[in-house]
Amino acid sequence: TNLSPILDESGAERGFWSTATLYVTIGIGHILPDGRDHILFVLAIFLVSIRPRALLIQVSAFTVAHTVTLALAASSVITLSQAIVEPLIALTIGFVAIENLIFREMTRWRPAIVFGFGLVHGMGFAGFFGELGLPSGQFWSALIGFNVGVEFGQLAVIAIAAALGLVLRRAFVDPAGTRQYRHFVVLPGSALIGLTGFWWAFERFAA
Repeated sequence: TNLSPILDESGAERGFWSTATLYVTIGIGHILPDGRDHILFVLAIFLVSIRPRALLIQVSAFTVAHTVTLALAASSVITLSQAIVEPLIALTIGFVAIENLIFREMTRWRPAIVFGFGLVHGMGFAGFFGELGLPSGQFWSALIGFNVGVEFGQLAVIAIAAALGLVLRRAFVDPAGTRQYRHFVVLPGSALIGLTGFWWAFERFAA
């Protein structure tokens, strides 16, 4: 089916940058406020990342992975039913959160796990992106803009969490985040995220 091109306010067909800019805003909106799965996963990564390096490694692995599968799935190189993807995404949230309860810091295998889970999340992004429907001439500009918007949304979540975490660590006089901060923030926060993820997985598998 031939789709009509996306037009700007004047009724003219949008060019590359105009389309990309539009989809940056759509990508941001898909995370904030609509991306509850992605927000909880990123927060779970954040909670166990006591050191900035650990956070950077995990976020980078996650970003590369979901960028790859978003591009491949959105361009129909790979396909996977959203009925499978959505419950799997919920399970990734639960798994990472439960691992936070067991290990105090990022494990050696955590980046690989986050990368693998990021591949799954990318399939979820592709499902949403595919529902938008785009003419072939504006597909890649929209895809690039959407992915950039997703990253902006992700960074906003991390920035807000980091600012709040800094305030709480100072309040607890626990700059390393290994004592009161872990006891009152990391453990209950991870437990809540984990329970939410597993409950969503149950709901989605049962649907």
